[in-house]
Amino acid sequence: MSKITFIGAGSTVFAKNVLGDVMLTPALAGFELALFDIDAERLRDSEQLLNNIRQTSGSSCTIRAYSDRKEALRGAKYVINAIQVGGYDPCTITDFEIPKKYGLRQTIADTIGIGGIFRNLRTIPVMLDFAMDIQEVCPDAWFLNYTNPMAVLTNVMTSVGGVKTVGLCHSVQVCVPHLFDSLGLSFEGVEAKIAGINHMAWLLEAKKDGVDLYPEIKRRAIEKQKEKHHDMVRFELMLRFGYYVTESSEHNAEYHPYFIKRNYPELIDRFNIPLDEYPRRCIEQIKGWQSMRESLLASHNLEHHRSHEYASYIMEAMETNKPFKIGGNVLNTGLITNLPKEACVEVPCLVDASGVTPTYVGDLPPQLAALNRTNINTQLLTIEAAVTGKREHIYHAALLDPHTSAELSIDDIVAMCDDLIEAHGSWLPAYK
Repeated sequence: MSKITFIGAGSTVFAKNVLGDVMLTPALAGFELALFDIDAERLRDSEQLLNNIRQTSGSSCTIRAYSDRKEALRGAKYVINAIQVGGYDPCTITDFEIPKKYGLRQTIADTIGIGGIFRNLRTIPVMLDFAMDIQEVCPDAWFLNYTNPMAVLTNVMTSVGGVKTVGLCHSVQVCVPHLFDSLGLSFEGVEAKIAGINHMAWLLEAKKDGVDLYPEIKRRAIEKQKEKHHDMVRFELMLRFGYYVTESSEHNAEYHPYFIKRNYPELIDRFNIPLDEYPRRCIEQIKGWQSMRESLLASHNLEHHRSHEYASYIMEAMETNKPFKIGGNVLNTGLITNLPKEACVEVPCLVDASGVTPTYVGDLPPQLAALNRTNINTQLLTIEAAVTGKREHIYHAALLDPHTSAELSIDDIVAMCDDLIEAHGSWLPAYK
């Protein structure tokens, strides 16, 4: 029996969406869906929920929860990863509260920035443990990574872990629909080309019947910027640099040095920037989970409709050899020619029985490549820190982060890193 292993299956709603999709995909009928999570209660919840969907849908898949990760992985053909190391309490709280003592404010802190760096540092060792298990018990498996920070973790699993990996993020899928909806434009029939790095990929082209839609997009964006809305940072970036970016304004506010500035507090209001947004979301999700849990688990006639998540479509394409196009995160093997070859890039990819085949993009517009490189610098130095165990590379990564370096002195950045290392304690390996 073929096996799909879901690591982090205690992410019950996400597991429901992805593995519910699998159960509705004929090409994946009869697969074992192997669940693993370090939280036994959440794992049981997911197992029960998925069995409810299986019974309602009539799926021939089997659901099995494992307490041993290696056994969950053994013989897997596909591995889906959705872990979060350290959770909201204590690690996300630490990522936000210690930088605040230095006057450094964040919005999401899960990609780069000081929060993204430390999320990477506590996640990379865990991911490399996965890689060792995969090499031993399912070396030919495809690893579908949904965990942030996407670019670094996908890079590490491929370049250090030696695992066939593609990183999957929603931001490419929803970029054009969200932009066009917000501007009152129809996106039906729009041909889009998107490439860059995760959370900072660019809508390079938007055409309909061969007509460039960017002039109309920008005209409407200028009008929309006259009143407050939720996407002001991205519109400002587009109007200044020429292209719309895939990830949300709350994310991009902290990827650049222009928006969250102590000396210009009026920018927070002007661009409608939600500081401390991610902790707020975490608190709301924690509060809402219990009632949602009771509702989901109480339903013994739980219907599921196939979602827009890429995972089931990727596995279907590999099983049937019917090609499917995705926006995937992969190593830059000459795909984007003016970004470093060591970087992980987000580009259009073709999926079929041969696996994931990324497409050639060439040069990005120079200003876009330059913006991407500011984030890549921090990503690559974070990997260097994790692989070498040298504390100095943590400092380098933070010192080169655009937002951090725009706000703090060298001495304060180094002191903040030291405080974060101490506060994380056993969540991090020792750094020499």
